This record gives sequence, structure tokens and C-alpha cells, in this order.
Amino acid sequence: MSIRLNAYIAGCGICSRREADRLIGLGEVTVNGVLAHPGDKVDENGKDLVAVRGREVRPLSKKKTVAYYKPAGVTCTASDPHAKVTLSDAFHYPVRLSYAGRLDRDSEGLLLMTNDGALIEAMMRGSNGHEKEYIVRTEHRMSDADLARMRAGIFLKELGVKTRPAKVERLGDKTFSIVLTEGLNREIRRMVKTCGGNEVRRLKRVRVLNIALGDMKPGQIRELSEDELGELYREAGLSGRSRR
Repeated sequence: MSIRLNAYIAGCGICSRREADRLIGLGEVTVNGVLAHPGDKVDENGKDLVAVRGREVRPLSKKKTVAYYKPAGVTCTASDPHAKVTLSDAFHYPVRLSYAGRLDRDSEGLLLMTNDGALIEAMMRGSNGHEKEYIVRTEHRMSDADLARMRAGIFLKELGVKTRPAKVERLGDKTFSIVLTEGLNREIRRMVKTCGGNEVRRLKRVRVLNIALGDMKPGQIRELSEDELGELYREAGLSGRSRR
């Protein structure tokens, strides 16, 4: 049976379908030695030779997802000439894994690393409303009115959008927790900046859906339990898919 090329590449754990489309458009994918085009189809069992950037890719026989504590200063990209430290420099695992939901360079905390393209795709879609929880420390004290604005949603002029309502709880004079259900570019930093020009001094993601950072240390990798994986797939809307 044939499937779309972008879905095949995602199923090989290389990236999401959206990123696969981008790679195809850039001319970095070939099928049986011929340059691929958007909308191409291939055999789902790997009978066609698919190569991404000259490297053959094949369907996964086993899917893997782990929790990783990304340290601050690590850029979520495989390669970037302007990045001092990339994820490929910092994250090492026996199986090639990609991130499902990125963190900006200056932020730290939980990253889900996986070779399941369907999970990556699901986590990238802000419309799915997946919860992500952060602990934030600011330069100056956030007033109760500022926190209330964040709960209700703030209009971000530079993006031309209003953020979704969020769960916000004060933890200290300059710290608070926030639970988001979308993934706008540098959303929390922009929200804090909008509140009187305040600045984020530390931003740590402590939870993605049901997976919590817990007492993990920067750079640490944690294997997920079967129960955690099952709940993760259910909450991501992938309960009907195999995670193995």
C-alpha cells in the first residue's frame, strides 16, 4: 500500500510531516534516486528507497520516547552555524530521537524526545490545546493585576494575537507558575514584557501533558514508564496508535 511521502518520513522518526514537506520543497529528499516532489507517494513497507539529505531512511520497528532536561543555552536544532551549543551537541541517546515541542535557547526544562513522527506532529499543533507548565522568575515583582491579565489572555502587539486564557499561580515575590495550551513564539517572555516592561530571568518547563520534570537535573535523560507512555498517547489524542 502507498502512503504520502511526508507521512512516510514522519513514520521513520525523522521529523513531523510539516517539516518533511519543507525538506521535500527544499529538494533534500529523493525517492529511488529521483528528486521528490510534494504529494509524492511511496510504499509504506519501505520497498522504495527514500533518502533525506543523502541518507536512507526506513520505517521504525520500535518507537521510543524519553524525557530530557534541556539545559539553558542549548538551541533546539540539529545544526545551526550561529548556535554555540545545539541539541545534537548536548543530547546523546542510542536511538536517533527528535524533540516533540521545542524550548527556546534561553529556557530550560522538560523536552520530550521521540522517534514517533505522529507524536511530534500532535505536539506541534497548538490547536490541540495540550497543557505545558512552566516556572517563571522575573526581574521585578509581577503585580496581582498583571497575573490576572495573563490568566485572561494578553494581546501581543508584535504577533498581532491575543493569548489563550492560562492558569497562573503566584509562587513567590518574583516567581509564578503558568500553564499554557498553545505554543506561540517566546509566548511567556512576550507576556511578561507586555506587563510593564518586566523581563524573564529564568524560565523552566516542568510538565508536558502528564509527563513531569520532577527532580531531574540539567542534561539528564529519563526513561518513561509504560503507564506514563499510555497516558501520554491518550492525552495527545493518539490512543488508537501503537507506541511500539
